[in-house]
Formats: sequence, structure tokens, C-alpha cells
Amino acid sequence: MRILLGVPLLLVGACNFSKDNANNTVSVTLNEEEAANAANDAGNKIQNIAQDVGNEAQNLSDKAKNTDVDVNVNTDVKADNKTENKTK
Repeated sequence: MRILLGVPLLLVGACNFSKDNANNTVSVTLNEEEAANAANDAGNKIQNIAQDVGNEAQNLSDKAKNTDVDVNVNTDVKADNKTENKTK
């Protein structure tokens, strides 16, 4: 999700800034082709990251399914009942 924060920066990279010193103005123009390319690149990166996360989750799931756990149970348990019965 953090990569989405970088999308506006990509769009700023597609802008052309020019300053007119005579009129003390700045003009901004957007190159739509560069903006579209930047958006496509960001979309591709997001898809790749999502696919990597999905693959890693599948790998972890497979590892969890293939785990053998040995449980030792002590059947030699002595039950000592040492409770006091206090009545008033």
C-alpha cells in the first residue's frame, strides 16, 4: 500500500514547469503519455508485489501442512488429592 503514496510523485515527474521571468509567472503542463506510462509502471509493480505476497503465503501454507509434530504424553501420572475440607 505504501507504493500508492509514490504515484503522485510519478505524476509530478510527467509535468513540465516553465517560468516566465518577464511576467513573474510559472506554467505547468502535463505530458499525458509520460503520466500514462508512469501509472502503468506503478500498476505493474503493484501486481508483481501482490503476486509475490501470494506466492509466499502459499509456500508458508505448504510448509505448515507438511510439518510433523511428535507429542510425548506421560501416562505415569500419580493423582495426589491433598485438598482440605474446611467447614465452618
